[in-house]
Amino acid sequence: MCGIIGYLGDREATPILMESLKRLEYRGYDSAGVAVLELPHNGDATRTSITKSEKKVDTLIEKLNANMPSGRLGIGHTRWATHGKPTYINAHPHTDCKGKIFVVHNGIIENFAELKAELQAAGHEFPSDTDTEVVPHLIEANYKGDFLAAVRAALKRIRGTYALAMFSSDDPELLVGARLNAPLVVGLGDNEYWIASDITAIIPYTKRVLVLGEGEVAAVTPLGPEVSTLDGKTVKPKIVHVDWDVAQAQKGGFDHFMLKEIHEEPDAVANAMRGRLTDDGVVSFREFDLPDDDLRRIREVLLLGMGTSLHAAIVGELVIEDWAGIPARAEDASEFRYRRPTFGDKTLSVVITQSGETADTLVALQQAKCRGALSVAVTNVIASSAARDADGAIYLHSGPEIGVASTKTFVAHLSSLYLLAMKLATVHGRVSLERRRELVEALRALPDQVQGIVDREKEIAKLADKYSGYKNFMFAGRGLGFPVALEGALKLKEISYIHAEGTSGGELKHGAIALLDESFPVVAICTDSPTREKMVSNVHEIVARNAPVLALVTKGDHSLDDVATDMFEMPAVEEASSAVLNTVMLQLFAYHVATKLGQDVDQPRNLAKSVTVE
Repeated sequence: MCGIIGYLGDREATPILMESLKRLEYRGYDSAGVAVLELPHNGDATRTSITKSEKKVDTLIEKLNANMPSGRLGIGHTRWATHGKPTYINAHPHTDCKGKIFVVHNGIIENFAELKAELQAAGHEFPSDTDTEVVPHLIEANYKGDFLAAVRAALKRIRGTYALAMFSSDDPELLVGARLNAPLVVGLGDNEYWIASDITAIIPYTKRVLVLGEGEVAAVTPLGPEVSTLDGKTVKPKIVHVDWDVAQAQKGGFDHFMLKEIHEEPDAVANAMRGRLTDDGVVSFREFDLPDDDLRRIREVLLLGMGTSLHAAIVGELVIEDWAGIPARAEDASEFRYRRPTFGDKTLSVVITQSGETADTLVALQQAKCRGALSVAVTNVIASSAARDADGAIYLHSGPEIGVASTKTFVAHLSSLYLLAMKLATVHGRVSLERRRELVEALRALPDQVQGIVDREKEIAKLADKYSGYKNFMFAGRGLGFPVALEGALKLKEISYIHAEGTSGGELKHGAIALLDESFPVVAICTDSPTREKMVSNVHEIVARNAPVLALVTKGDHSLDDVATDMFEMPAVEEASSAVLNTVMLQLFAYHVATKLGQDVDQPRNLAKSVTVE
């Protein structure tokens, strides 16, 4: 979840590290730090300058601007705390006893306690509470003049997850990166190189990226990177070209990245469908181009995700069952990995992960593959772990998403799952040509319809202002409205810190209704669907308990006039399209509630964008 950056080249390292850490801050912002190997002056010995902050990156930058270290090799880190509180001492980089080895780390060292005890018995001292600190000390214990060999020996002892950037003051032209179950890339420039946990950090500098595989080490020198295994076996590097641009990772005049990314949702929906859908509803995925006969063998679809991705999975479950007539089930990936589920080689496992690096989802993917299931990753990041490990990939093509609370990638996930559902429906002969054409028309209209909701932002902001004083919210829906309610509640709690929970309309009266009174409003998803009348009845039950109701209704529906406290009219569309449009409205509602309360919507407390630890 932490952000790491390393630089080796002809330019001053410190400004590059500072800029990159700002772009990485959405991965964690509990504390930050850099280490720069300074250029010697007047015959002085080489020394390394470490600057840390127990606060956000901006505080670190203030310190660096006041005392800018000069050097062309350096590493930086922005932290999401696991072991040890966010303090100056616990901030990365960490070093060894002699102050020669410097390490930044994303992940968790699971056997750090036993390694620490062993190293302490050998005389090593540990000032911090972190698990990371064992890494430089373990390298030091294995160092015999060859830094790269010492790194390999140390990493063989480590269990857990890591993405690491490291250097030694004894090797001023060597920057080392390594990864295991956590993302790491090497940016390739002209006589300069970067190691980063995320492509976003380096897109202003290069579009050529070397993607490290599991258990691989990159040794970067002025001659370029060499990739090897922990046993020293040379690996042919995998280099990809990234088509993201700098503007996509900047606010572009918006107050927050989250708001900018909501405004990008019409393009996100369009990009997810571009080039994949014919007029007759034939769907093709370039990176998941299987023969129809292989898909006809599928008898079950398993959708795995966490958080927002799990809510997308629930939508996918319902749409695949409806359109394709295939049993489908959405599963919490973190729980799935500890079960003994019953499925086999006639199952399609769909892993849904914005970053492609979500730890629990990756383990669930491996579990599905071990049971012989066909697998596909629906992800935004090219050559991510999920995309590489699965049998195929459906890329969102949404561009970088900086706001921690997912917005545009959620609607892109839904759009991609709709296409997958249509493909399965077509190959299984479950949908007529006439119906496919209707669905194509609905999907192609969706970007403009999303734009129509975004254009009503001021109207939504007025509702948010009215409801921003409440301390609790319930979100309720049926059918596709149920996962939309779950996602609406998640967005509100993530960025406003208001207690909010989602429930199905039917489940509401089996317990949650006990919470309702005049101080506990309900956001009710009542747009047109086969269960709309049932949902309307649920609203009457809610109003009978004196709870305020904000109802999302289809334009022209007057069944809740003089019943709901407030109504927001939505266009009359296919139910699947409604799930997208209702979500966009609730995203804007959550955003404006949070900004009314003065919260940091881009970097909510305790959260990080890419959850790479269990």
